[in-house]
Amino acid sequence: MDDDLTRLGLVDDEEIVLDEAALALALLDRPEVDLAPYHRTLDAIAASLDRAGNDAETAADQAGALSAVLAQEFGFLGDDQTYDDPDNADLIRVMDRRRGLPVSLSILYVAAARRLGWHAQVLDVPGHVLVLVGMDAAPVIIDPFAGGARVGAERFAALLQAFSPPEEPVTQVSAMPNRAVLIRLLQNQASRAEQAGQGRRALILYERMTAMAPEYAHAWWQRARLELVDGEVASARSSLGTILEITRDPELRGRVSEMLGLLPPP
Repeated sequence: MDDDLTRLGLVDDEEIVLDEAALALALLDRPEVDLAPYHRTLDAIAASLDRAGNDAETAADQAGALSAVLAQEFGFLGDDQTYDDPDNADLIRVMDRRRGLPVSLSILYVAAARRLGWHAQVLDVPGHVLVLVGMDAAPVIIDPFAGGARVGAERFAALLQAFSPPEEPVTQVSAMPNRAVLIRLLQNQASRAEQAGQGRRALILYERMTAMAPEYAHAWWQRARLELVDGEVASARSSLGTILEITRDPELRGRVSEMLGLLPPP
């Protein structure tokens, strides 16, 4: 397993630098790529943001500077033409194409803001990902997929209503830990790979998730499922056993125990 991937599984969440970590993940599939130009671009974004937001004291000013730099100056926008293209969840290709998914673009926005010491978080909104800028007084929500456009209360409520199940409406959202953001990035790649019939590719991505976030039970479950598809019964048994070690969720534990009972004896 790549050293960077292993390190991501060991460091504290707050030590993860989102854009650098996302580039390291992308490099796993493109080991021949020199990351130096990409790091120079990240430095250039930070320098430009520092100039544009030199006197940005409020969250609204900071949000405006982020949009002006990331979307207008550097051209990072949501790919609404080929949304399901796997490149949209690969930060190397996102930086090449200046197009991406909400989560990959949010990584660039949040990482750039944090480099200046601004408070910024990725928000896990049902069916979407947004960015929260600011903390206590008048924080601002923006949509990197839409060029950093402000998301007011009315649109935010509409998003919650549109993607929430009617029987369990979502009334509030939370900021995503750094590791969860990276998992979301890999999950996008894995789901698209499986939809394209690339089960082996999806399994590799779930293996990366379990290495990077070993306490994330869902990735172990998906990994076990795909290992069984590949006939790797011993590996699947190990993955399912790991779930029993890391979760106390009775429903999940019941599903895992049932699955283990269906497997042939070792």
